Amino acid sequence: MEMHKKLLAIKLLHTLVWSFFVFIIFYIVYSGLTNKITLFTWIAIGLVVAEGLVLLVFKMFCPLTLIARKYSDSQKDNFDIFLPNWLAKYNKIIFTTIYIAGVILVLIRTFRN
Repeated sequence: MEMHKKLLAIKLLHTLVWSFFVFIIFYIVYSGLTNKITLFTWIAIGLVVAEGLVLLVFKMFCPLTLIARKYSDSQKDNFDIFLPNWLAKYNKIIFTTIYIAGVILVLIRTFRN
């Protein structure tokens, strides 16, 4: 497979994985806001924690980014994912903040009931 095709495949996969995690982060927020906390809420929280551990192991880089590095010398933050550059750059800050807010909501709802 040609290098640009491999990079394209990685970008597609990375975008799908990113979309999944954004979806579950917003699901956590939804659960907290609506007080509809289920097993799926706790699974979502656990999945994001697991993602965070993976990022810690890989020095705050997604493993897909490290693989994509082999196929590109671009210095852009979005070289490996289909996101606007500003969002790729601030992705961790934005979605970690939203995640923490969601978890706080879930915990408040859980322990107030």
